[in-house]
Order: sequence, then structure tokens, then C-alpha cells
Amino acid sequence: MKYTSQRHTLPRAAAGFSLLEMLAVIVLIGIVAGLVVNNVLGNVERGKWAAGKAQVAKIAMNVESYAMDNGSPPAKLEDLVTRPGNASGWKGPYGKESDLKDPFGKAFGYKSPGEHGDFDVVFYGKDGKQGGEGTSADHGNWQ
Repeated sequence: MKYTSQRHTLPRAAAGFSLLEMLAVIVLIGIVAGLVVNNVLGNVERGKWAAGKAQVAKIAMNVESYAMDNGSPPAKLEDLVTRPGNASGWKGPYGKESDLKDPFGKAFGYKSPGEHGDFDVVFYGKDGKQGGEGTSADHGNWQ
């Protein structure tokens, strides 16, 4: 028995995608993915900034609790976590070590006596520097 090779040819339309068509789809997927990632990262940063504002209020309440127990606000924020030598009425800790870092991992600004009251707690935003706009804007406990 003799086998003959029969070649089946498919019509051009059923042969698959061309390299150019595949590259066009890959480029479009890349553009859409870039837009989605950009929007998600922007929302994450805005969420962290809002969390930093809320954390300022929490720290301010902790400082006020410390002041009620000891007669004056602490000299530095670390005194909320670790008892200083001059705090005879200390009933802390008034917070956790992790509370002393903002959502971007930077330290809060603190001044006692403050320019706006007995003490100032400042969240410097994403850039960690004074001033700025958007997610790099500052927020203090007096605002």
C-alpha cells in the first residue's frame, strides 16, 4: 500500500493572526494596563494622605491625654510610647511605636509649645517636606 501525501490548505482567513495584528493587540493592552496602574496608584496615594490626616487627630488626642496626666504636653512624640524621666503622672503608653510614623513611613512633625496652641502635630504628606500640594500637602492638628 502506497501512502500519498495530501496537503490540506486552509483559506487565508482561517490561517491565524499576522505578526502585525498581534503587536497591535499587545500595544493596546499595554496602554490600557498603564492607564489602570496610574489611576490605582493615584488612589492609593490619596488614601494614604487621608489616613495621615486621621493619624494627626489620633496623635493629638494621645498628646492631650499625656498632658492631662502630666500637666503639660510631652517634649517629643516618643514620650507617648516610652516614659520620660520627668513624667511623674505617666499612665501610658499613650500610643504605639508604629503610630509615630505616617502612612508614607516618615516621622510626623511635632513642636511643644506650638505656634498654634500648646503643641503642634504636622503631617508633611508624601514628600515629607514642609509645603507642597496634593498628596504632598501638609496638615496640622490646628486645621
